[in-house]
Amino acid sequence: MLSVWSNRPRYLHMGLFFAAYVMGCGFAQVLAIVPGITVSIWPPAGVFIATLILTPPYSWPWWILAGCAGEMFGQFVWFHSPLPAGLLIYVGNALCAVVGATLVNRACGRPCRLQTLQEVLVFVALGAGVAPLASATVGSATLAWFGIESQTFTSVWPLFWIGDATGILLVAPMVLIVIQHWRTKTELSAAQWTEAAVLGVIFLGAAALALGGHLSSPYIIMPPLLWVAVRFEFRGAAVALTLLALITMALTMSGGSQFVGDPESQREQQVMLQLFLVISAFSALIVAAISRQHQQAVLTLRQSLEALRDRELELSQLVNMVPSHVWRLTPDGQPTFFNKRMVDFLGLNVVDTDKPGMRRLEAVLETIHPDDAPGFGAALRNCLATGESFAMRYRLRRADGDFRWMSSRAEPMRNAEGTIVQWNIICVDIGDEVRSQEKLRLAQESLARASQAASLAELSASIAHEVNQPLAAIVANSNACYRWLSAEPVNVGRAKITTERIIRDANSAAAVVSRIRALFKPSVEQRHGMVLSSAITEACNLLADEAARRRVRMDINVESNLPAVSADRVQIQQVLVNLIRNGMEAMDSVAGDSVLGVRIRRVGDEIRTEISDGGGGVEFPDRIFEPFFTTKEQGMGMGLAICRSIVESHGGRLWAENNEPDGATFICTLPIATNAVP
Repeated sequence: MLSVWSNRPRYLHMGLFFAAYVMGCGFAQVLAIVPGITVSIWPPAGVFIATLILTPPYSWPWWILAGCAGEMFGQFVWFHSPLPAGLLIYVGNALCAVVGATLVNRACGRPCRLQTLQEVLVFVALGAGVAPLASATVGSATLAWFGIESQTFTSVWPLFWIGDATGILLVAPMVLIVIQHWRTKTELSAAQWTEAAVLGVIFLGAAALALGGHLSSPYIIMPPLLWVAVRFEFRGAAVALTLLALITMALTMSGGSQFVGDPESQREQQVMLQLFLVISAFSALIVAAISRQHQQAVLTLRQSLEALRDRELELSQLVNMVPSHVWRLTPDGQPTFFNKRMVDFLGLNVVDTDKPGMRRLEAVLETIHPDDAPGFGAALRNCLATGESFAMRYRLRRADGDFRWMSSRAEPMRNAEGTIVQWNIICVDIGDEVRSQEKLRLAQESLARASQAASLAELSASIAHEVNQPLAAIVANSNACYRWLSAEPVNVGRAKITTERIIRDANSAAAVVSRIRALFKPSVEQRHGMVLSSAITEACNLLADEAARRRVRMDINVESNLPAVSADRVQIQQVLVNLIRNGMEAMDSVAGDSVLGVRIRRVGDEIRTEISDGGGGVEFPDRIFEPFFTTKEQGMGMGLAICRSIVESHGGRLWAENNEPDGATFICTLPIATNAVP
């Protein structure tokens, strides 16, 4: 109830509906010219169904009440029917309007506006065809039951049905147009107003002549009627149909219409009048709908073309904004488009490549460097033949004659069937990148030479450091031997002892040189079974003096009964020396005595060596083994890289871990002899 009350129409609208309903009843009474027939055309049916189509269903009870009041008033004023009969006839009319509006709106999916051919066909079939079945059945039964003017159900039902259908087709479109465009201002040009005036004169003249019996057929009115529907669509059709109905009624009431005959043929003439109006209304509405859809299709096509032109212009601007050269080829390889950047670069457009006796593609290939043109042409022809994309670098001649390096890529565009419709090629100027790469290469070569010189200097310093100690001992022992031999008497025993020391130190210097050569000079590795404890002892002895100078105490912990490993003794010893020396250097900043821990133990099938220091730790444990990465001010970053390479060549691993709270541990694993890499 609240929904019904909240959807109550305005009293003004219901008053207008009441007045239109009563006036429709009056027109129906005037057109009742067939003897024994109360009405021949029922305009209130068109007013009623059009109102319900355009209003929400919750407001329908109000319109039904207003229609009932109009029906009762019309029955009292025009037809003088008994009150029960008038009420039953209105029930049929209300049922017709409700059924018609419901069917039409449901079929259209929304309130019908008579804007498309589908809506017109639905309105004609359901609103004017099916809905009047209810009113014709109820009305004919009522007339027969009450015996009004001796009516029988079978005789009056066809005229009742076609009378309601005619009223709906003639009146409902006009009501729909008026309600929908009540506040819409129609703006017609001067030419349209002139055309409308000419059409009005022609239409009225043809209607007067055709319906007044001066012409052979009333259907001569159809050409101007359809002309109005085509040019002015639904508004023109609704106005023309209203004028046609008014002219027909006026001539019929005056007796001057060709649809008025003697009493014996009047019923047949009445049916012909109804059919004429139905056919005219149906034809005008159909033609108006077709014209509207055609105009909408033309408008949509025009909008699509404008949108397409806008998109094409936008795409063209985007292509020209891209900092690259873009061009297109036909499937057989003929250039069809250069973007603006390419035109500015080459100094020519596609049409400029048209040269006598030469294809466009050949003219484009002339702009490529002579050394690159054969390769580019072959690659492009191959992709045109196989349909595969290609990418390559080449040099392209600029408009000023300078050659620039370009990176080009070609991709085919295919349709839905997979056929190539065009080729798209994009070229990027990489001249600056090529120059940068060349500068980088030269810088790398210069750096490599500088690195070689620095490595040579470091190697020289390392050799001098390693050999200096045994040479110094040789000099000292030689001086001592000289003193013993120069003494009076000669001390042969002491001289022999110092001579043996000289020989020992000379052999030590030779061993140092051999180890250095083995490390830096390619040679065949000699791997033998060895125990790491002895290699550790030798490494610690070699670094004993350096440890004393750096005030570092070496804490050596070697597990007993260690199995042997298969290794090159010199290389493994060099790894241990490098790791121990790095540990000592890491503790240079530690105040007081420092302890360097060396631990060797067996873990599974491996011998694990751990060298721990108490320094500042390792900031980048994963990178310190990379070549040329160093944390030392004077380092080259090759020592740990060489150490890891040696260990991995022996089938082992080498990595670093930070200690808590400070320091780092370098861990080296080597497989035992039975599992060693050969």
